[in-house]
Amino acid sequence: MATRLYTHPIFLEHITPPGHPERPDRLRAIERVLDDEAFAALDRVEAPQGDEATILYAHPADFVARVRAAIPDEGIARIDADTTASPKSWQAVITAIGAANAAVDDVFAGRADNVFVAARPPGHHAEKTTAMGFCFFNTAAIAARYAQKKHGAERVAVVDWDVHHGNGTQDIFWDDPSVLYCSTHQMPLYPGTGAKSETGAGNIVNAPLAPRTGSEVFRDAFLSRVLPALDNFAPDLIVISAGFDAHHRDPLAEINLTEDDFDWATGQLMQRAAIHGGNRLVSLLEGGYDLQGLAFSVAAHVGRLMKG
Repeated sequence: MATRLYTHPIFLEHITPPGHPERPDRLRAIERVLDDEAFAALDRVEAPQGDEATILYAHPADFVARVRAAIPDEGIARIDADTTASPKSWQAVITAIGAANAAVDDVFAGRADNVFVAARPPGHHAEKTTAMGFCFFNTAAIAARYAQKKHGAERVAVVDWDVHHGNGTQDIFWDDPSVLYCSTHQMPLYPGTGAKSETGAGNIVNAPLAPRTGSEVFRDAFLSRVLPALDNFAPDLIVISAGFDAHHRDPLAEINLTEDDFDWATGQLMQRAAIHGGNRLVSLLEGGYDLQGLAFSVAAHVGRLMKG
């Protein structure tokens, strides 16, 4: 069964200030690497616009209204110190959510075993009532809730290997044992959360990594903390918050992974999806700010997804 890719030109129209690391060139780099003939069999589908009502699965209505009101008619508006909006940002955000939810539909309907969503802006820093860290709404959290509400999933796991801790996803699912949140991330680093002691309702598994550590420590964190938690939880669906900023080239952190590590981690999660959840796996792009490191890592990730 084919691996599906969702993306859309609107994601290039979410404009950030000059020099901002979360920029349209990130998706252009991904598009170029996936144009290689090695990815000819990738099932490419234009991302659909999402149902705005599904945002309420993870965020309250007054917060959604505040974010929408902050979108400017022209120029660039600042949401917080790191997060900005431009006139097409709302459409980009809604389409990213639409792509994630469509990916969930695909894996439950059997149209694909797994799906990669190449969208921006990212989402894992968005807390219930706070947009931050380049993120407006928490796409992964919305997709997890969508799987529960639309497809009756009893247990959804979100695995986050972005180098920055997904404080937003942790915040949203803190006291919800029907969702497992596992994260590997550099610590100390923005946003300052993600200690091992942060366990929520026993459903939060943090595996912080010290600066300048590399493959061996990352893989050990997976083998000793993330994978046992997944096996114990037995999820109906795995959602990956797939940030690639733990790559050694990335300018925003100090973890020294290579694309081979993302290939390996993808394979490990595919094995758990096969054992526990009928192969159902949805991967959502989060961070990754060195264009070469991002492109090579996405190529390794998607290549592994396609191998089945």
